Amino acid sequence: MTIRIAPSLLSADFARLADEIEDVARAGADLLHLDLMDGHFVPNLTFGPPIVQSLARRSSIALDAHLMVTNPDSLIADLAAAPVARISVHVEACHHLQRTLQSIRDAGAEAGVAINPATALALLEESLDWIDFVLVMSVNPGFGGQAFLAQSLDKIRRLRAMLGEGSMDISVDGGVDHTNAGALVTAGATTLIAGSAVFGCDDRGAAIDRIRTAASDGGTR
Repeated sequence: MTIRIAPSLLSADFARLADEIEDVARAGADLLHLDLMDGHFVPNLTFGPPIVQSLARRSSIALDAHLMVTNPDSLIADLAAAPVARISVHVEACHHLQRTLQSIRDAGAEAGVAINPATALALLEESLDWIDFVLVMSVNPGFGGQAFLAQSLDKIRRLRAMLGEGSMDISVDGGVDHTNAGALVTAGATTLIAGSAVFGCDDRGAAIDRIRTAASDGGTR
């Protein structure tokens, strides 16, 4: 499976978002990762559908929306209309996960489930028929720039064994950079979400190439 690099807009300069998006698109990013936070499910507050709709008009690469919110169902239709290509919701936040996932697919987006570091993979088992990808949080969600939790590697290995080799995308978000990209791909990850490791560098092309090269080296299993 192809390894994709998805810069996380949470680490960008919010005063010049359109320029930041164009910069990482030119630099070779495969997706643009958007963290929507409501100040309830996680402490921070970021942006909602109106901003995403504006970003979609300026982005030449597909948008990947990660909903760190207590009521994801209320955002799905507007985000899909923006459009975003992928929407992930937290298993910890959804009372009726199957219904939420089906509504994402019905709206025309790929449906993903995000799972926090201390959440058991067993909570995903009954939902696999409605999932297009899984987002493994390798930090506790809500803040950018956190250190990668090494225990996430074993979780990704076990998740890949659960899903089957190459059968479904596993995205990883939190502390991802060129130092752990190879290990993440070896464990089974296929989309690497990197915030400060990309937007924190002056040369975004070099930053993405560094992560992609490390990922490719790790992917030769």
